Amino acid sequence: MDVAGKKAIVIGGTSGIGLATVKRLVALGAEVTAVSRNPERAGDIAGVSLKKCDVLDRDAMARLFQDCAPFDILVSAATGGSRAIGPFLDMDMDGYKASFDKLWGYANVVRFGAQHMSEDGSIVLVSGAPARRCKPGQVSLSSVGGAVEALVRAVAPEIAPRRINVVSPGTIDTPMVPAEGTERAALYEKMTSGNIIPRAGTADEVAQGIIFMLQNDFVTGTTIDVDGGWLLS
Repeated sequence: MDVAGKKAIVIGGTSGIGLATVKRLVALGAEVTAVSRNPERAGDIAGVSLKKCDVLDRDAMARLFQDCAPFDILVSAATGGSRAIGPFLDMDMDGYKASFDKLWGYANVVRFGAQHMSEDGSIVLVSGAPARRCKPGQVSLSSVGGAVEALVRAVAPEIAPRRINVVSPGTIDTPMVPAEGTERAALYEKMTSGNIIPRAGTADEVAQGIIFMLQNDFVTGTTIDVDGGWLLS
């Protein structure tokens, strides 16, 4: 796919991985709409249309895609909400259930978005390295990420010739982590000390993987890892 001149929608496009993807798409000449629950926090992004929507609101998502139709590129990096962390036997089950809001959000994006895409359109979702290598305390992350990747493999044949893929990040330095300064640096150093590449990845490095998935017309129903060696560590 030549991204130049294509119409793109990026859900969760005003922060972190989503925002980095928006910037890369704009630089490649795409016409981009960035969507989030709080689009105002992104400020003005040159060449980008900002829209407000919650991925868990099915009616609102359906209207959004109808209003933006037709389009060629659909990316979702929206987290959906809170995530439960910690040992499963001690876990608050409502918190565990809420973690799956990410899956429901992605399901809404694909269900209501794919039908308005061009036949050569491409969808990319974002899962996470715990989907296939779960570290202690990450049961909910692993469960949800695994479900996202299974959804993509199952949906890919149904929506062909449109393509759908997943990018799976490892530990990435994004605004989701509230710590700052030396505390932030120490946290990421601890989290990545066992990785083959012992540092946190950047949102732009993940966005680069997303762009690859969009541009490569011979890839569908699969996952690419941008994880610093998480799966091998």
